[in-house]
Amino acid sequence: MENLGLILLATGLISLGGLIGIVSLAVNQKRLERALLVLVSLSAGALMGGAFLHLLPEAVNQLDSELAFGGVLVVFIGFFLVEKVLHWHHCHKGNCEQKELLGRINLIGDSLHNFLDGLIIAAGFGVSRNLGWATTLAVALHEIPQEIGDFGVLLYAGWGRRKALVANFLAALTVVLGGAIGYLISVSDNLIAYMLPVAAGGFIYIAASDLMPEIKKEESLRKSVKLFLVFLLGVGLMWALKLLEP
Repeated sequence: MENLGLILLATGLISLGGLIGIVSLAVNQKRLERALLVLVSLSAGALMGGAFLHLLPEAVNQLDSELAFGGVLVVFIGFFLVEKVLHWHHCHKGNCEQKELLGRINLIGDSLHNFLDGLIIAAGFGVSRNLGWATTLAVALHEIPQEIGDFGVLLYAGWGRRKALVANFLAALTVVLGGAIGYLISVSDNLIAYMLPVAAGGFIYIAASDLMPEIKKEESLRKSVKLFLVFLLGVGLMWALKLLEP
């Protein structure tokens, strides 16, 4: 039951990210875009570090290596299919180019994504507190730009500010549901080890297919170097947490 409390605490904190979109209304657009790109870089590094330094080693430790790496590959492909079928896309700026990503479809994709984040966090705490909080940190870092972007998508789709904020927060609450279900799965069927490749595959997909392409769009060499250093900082955070493990 102690793990359940930690999972609910972590996912509850993550769900508050659904309210952060309102910040975008009070910040200069250009300044917001610069800040988001820094957050995207930090998030990409944290997700990669979380996958390769925490989740994958633990998965290989608990499962056959072929099963662990094969699971990561299957999940990576699965995330790609989900993105295509549901038009799930992380929009890190206020405007998204494809209008079909707007409104309800955006909320469906966001809710599913947050639910999976909850499962990932539950998998982390199922192994250890350190892995749970490391996973929570990685999720939190990529939730900030995602939630700001999702809020912008709803406004762009013609939703009122209050309606968009409430809808975005309700979608964010699915991370708590995912955490609770992840806990029940791990306790009832001892499937926690099989959730680790799911978490790792999800982290790698989000970082490689969504976040890092955003970083590559920067054309200035000076800014690109800064973003790369921020990316390394994200990896470094995960490495530091790894060193703190008993």
